[in-house]
Amino acid sequence: MEQRSGRGARPEAAGEEEEPEVKKRRLLCAEFASVASCDSSVAQCYLTENDWEMERALNSYFEPPVDESAVESRPQTVSELETCQEALVVQWLSTRLLTKSVDLTNEETTDSTSSKISPPENIQQEDDSMFSFITWNIDGLDLNNLPERARGVCSYLALYNPDVVFLQEVIPPYCSYLRKRASSYEIITVEFEEGAGNGEGYFTAIMLKKSRVKLKSQEIIPFPGTKMMRNLLCVHVSVSGNELYLMTSHLESTRGHAKERINQLKAVLKKMQEAPESDTVIFAGDTNLRDQEVTKCGGLPNNILDVWEFLGKPEHCRYTWDTQMNSNLGIPNTCKLRFDRIFFRAAAEEGHIIPRSLDLLGLEKLDCGRFPSDHWGLLCNLDIIL
Repeated sequence: MEQRSGRGARPEAAGEEEEPEVKKRRLLCAEFASVASCDSSVAQCYLTENDWEMERALNSYFEPPVDESAVESRPQTVSELETCQEALVVQWLSTRLLTKSVDLTNEETTDSTSSKISPPENIQQEDDSMFSFITWNIDGLDLNNLPERARGVCSYLALYNPDVVFLQEVIPPYCSYLRKRASSYEIITVEFEEGAGNGEGYFTAIMLKKSRVKLKSQEIIPFPGTKMMRNLLCVHVSVSGNELYLMTSHLESTRGHAKERINQLKAVLKKMQEAPESDTVIFAGDTNLRDQEVTKCGGLPNNILDVWEFLGKPEHCRYTWDTQMNSNLGIPNTCKLRFDRIFFRAAAEEGHIIPRSLDLLGLEKLDCGRFPSDHWGLLCNLDIIL
């Protein structure tokens, strides 16, 4: 067991009479860490500050107080965080996301991405003959420059004003930021239950523009064999009189988990096939797929198409994970892969909704010297035949 030192360390038991209280507090720490997906030292810090009351401590963790003066006087180096170091980092990050993040419609920033954004009058207006969405693994697990990177992502949302946004690798502070700032969207999330994974606290989300997209139902399909807390998030919606079944997931990562990833792909395709025939079905997400794995799976069913292939395999948006162009991970070797994919099944009455274009997002470095994510985002535009 790792030894900890300093004020956050657990003292030796003073005697058997203290053991029940010590045990109770250890259990509370374990429960808090599981719910909040954080380290036990962070859990202990928040519980101590809130008199070991679980509800108060969790509220403090997920909804840190907005204090502009505290933000301005934040520690400048990690070495300054001597007391409850990890907890303060998390709280500082959350506060910055909540107080300094971009409003999706009005607020301006000085990020390099924002400087390239067209004026508001050039932002895409709602058009019943078009439907657009963005899918993006936003890499919330990388806490480095996360507030700046979150603002970068939101600059693209403000510019393109998509009807739907599919997100992967969302973490609680990022989600809290979106719920407070993206008030024009209804946000559907999958947050993992205790014991569902390894406690890293990331999940998927689907954002639906309230003025355009009406939510009818939602569903979560578990992946029984996952080792990484992965599942399938589905929503049934209507847009301009058309019924759509929208799905997103973050399929199992790394080459070593190809077998489970293929099983998850089969589950996705099965669910797409089971959707009502009158619905247009769209899956968009981080599949982590290699082309040979799709072949090994037997390929896509005849009535399901890969949008990138359908549009003629445009070279400009072939690779969504490119370590040669994207330096966020600092990988010396060049890896170019099409991890992020969009699958499409037309409604039985063909021609109502047709994919028209596909583009990459997030290609510009921010002022912090990094990209919004280690993945490029995908912007897909579709025509609605009225």
